[in-house]
Amino acid sequence: MKKVLLTFFSLTLVLVLAACGNNNNTNNAANSAATNAPAADVSAEPSTEPAAEPVTLVIGASPKPHAEILKAIAPLLEKQGIKLEIKEFTDYILPNTQLAEKELDANFFQHKPYLDDQNQKNGTDLVSVTAVHVEPFGAYSKKIKSIDELADGAKVAIPNDATNGGRALILLAKNGLITLKDDTNIASTTADITENKKNLKIVELEAAMLPRQLDEVDLALINTNYALEAGLVPTKDALFIEGADSPYANLLVARPDNKDSDAIQKLAAALTSPEAKAFIEKEYQGSIIPAF
Repeated sequence: MKKVLLTFFSLTLVLVLAACGNNNNTNNAANSAATNAPAADVSAEPSTEPAAEPVTLVIGASPKPHAEILKAIAPLLEKQGIKLEIKEFTDYILPNTQLAEKELDANFFQHKPYLDDQNQKNGTDLVSVTAVHVEPFGAYSKKIKSIDELADGAKVAIPNDATNGGRALILLAKNGLITLKDDTNIASTTADITENKKNLKIVELEAAMLPRQLDEVDLALINTNYALEAGLVPTKDALFIEGADSPYANLLVARPDNKDSDAIQKLAAALTSPEAKAFIEKEYQGSIIPAF
């Protein structure tokens, strides 16, 4: 009997030890699997890096219509990460000076003959990026209603800068008030007048001053941007005006070192976009004309 009990106890002990061994093997296998399992993919987690800062372009412009056009297309550029900082100028000198000195990234106020003249005079090499619009040049008066009323010896004011002065003389010639040696030469001066039947007294003044001189002169030839600033409507108030075929398109101007930059090229595209064209046509009703 004792032998039977001893045998039974021995068998029971063997079975218990075997079971423990199996559990240990199972746990070891599980631990090994956990240890050798691939790490979680942390690259799939959302990035916490801040978004790139928008590029800021500092643009010099005349208040009307140039700054207004820039403000109208600013939302298009903001969607592309470009912010416009618009500096308004009431003269034609500082926007080019500051662009050449890199205080501006670009400017928007001038046509190519003026740009070429200023580059030559100042030794700069500013360049056109794109043509945006034409501002037909007009003649205005508070004293007469038509050029037929212009008296002998009348006082006529024109811009005193070389290209706009020549442009004004060409417009006078095309309307039969004077004759020039060459009525296509933008560089014409009063010395190039070959006939002046009405003995007009032509005075040259800074372009920005011309609207303020309308009470003092019989006729003034005024750049459209200054006419608009003075509350004049070129298509209604001008006694005569350049046609839509005027070659003096206003330009976006930059420097050789930045004209091909991504931001400047995106600005050029926005200024010649369907949205810009629609704004110009609706806002100015023919007083200025898209050049694209």
